[in-house]
Amino acid sequence: MTAERHIRIFRNGRNQAIRIPREFELDAKEAIIRKEDHRLIIEPVRKKGLLATLATLSTLNHDFPDIDESLLPLDNVEL
Repeated sequence: MTAERHIRIFRNGRNQAIRIPREFELDAKEAIIRKEDHRLIIEPVRKKGLLATLATLSTLNHDFPDIDESLLPLDNVEL
């Protein structure tokens, strides 16, 4: 079941605005708004941490060659 509620649109300076009723509050500090046909879609921006981002990546199915460690200059590395 989709919740809906009648609201009024008003002007705030040069912008059109609405008040978001409590039952539709977003749990975020920022949101993205976009228009699809005659609808406005508002979605919260959720920032993901590094581990969450890495979890969305697919597994690499490649064999990597062995590294000849004798060729690596591990002792004389300048940063």
